[in-house]
Amino acid sequence: KMANIDRKDISVVECHDCFSFTELMNIEDLGFVEKGKGGWFAADGNTRLGGKLPVNTSGGLCSKGHPIGATGVGQIVEMAWQLQDKSDKRQVENAKFALTHVLGGPGSVSTVHILGRGDI
Repeated sequence: KMANIDRKDISVVECHDCFSFTELMNIEDLGFVEKGKGGWFAADGNTRLGGKLPVNTSGGLCSKGHPIGATGVGQIVEMAWQLQDKSDKRQVENAKFALTHVLGGPGSVSTVHILGRGDI
């Protein structure tokens, strides 16, 4: 609401996935998918590059590592590259808005950023 855009306007998401199930939980909690449907949504290929909602195009924390304090910065960099068309083989075509979601502590702190292209 604060960004004045709808969830359907988000082109790509980089979310906190320190464990394999947390990506599924987070896309549900962020309202992109109905509760309990995240696994099916991902299994149908919707979160892959070229899917309805590409998630963790960087490979996510389970792939690239989880440097704790720098995790959120890495997410912002990945989404900035997506919006600047600098993601090479990971590029989401025509990405206009990107969302990052990071957790701190045992889920006690959560931060969400929405980034947009400068030409919109």
